[in-house]
Amino acid sequence: MPIYEFRCESAHEYERSVPISARDQDLTCPRCGATARRRISAPRLSRLGSSAGRLLDRTAHSAHEPGVVDRIPGARPTAARTTTDPRHARLPRP
Repeated sequence: MPIYEFRCESAHEYERSVPISARDQDLTCPRCGATARRRISAPRLSRLGSSAGRLLDRTAHSAHEPGVVDRIPGARPTAARTTTDPRHARLPRP
């Protein structure tokens, strides 16, 4: 269940985990008992899993300081092919 932020008429703010089907219903404030309405707020990206958080951090970091790439990432250097065909020895060399 997602976590929503609520604010009551007395300006008390709190978070509550509510089913998506009940997201538009008003709740009662746990402090004063007044009616509390759901607030529009930014998503809690810091509460993502560690791998998703690391990906977001790397993406934000590379936007300002892109890394220099000198070869395809993950590619292994290829060894020079050698042949024993005598016809290849007569080919021009660069």
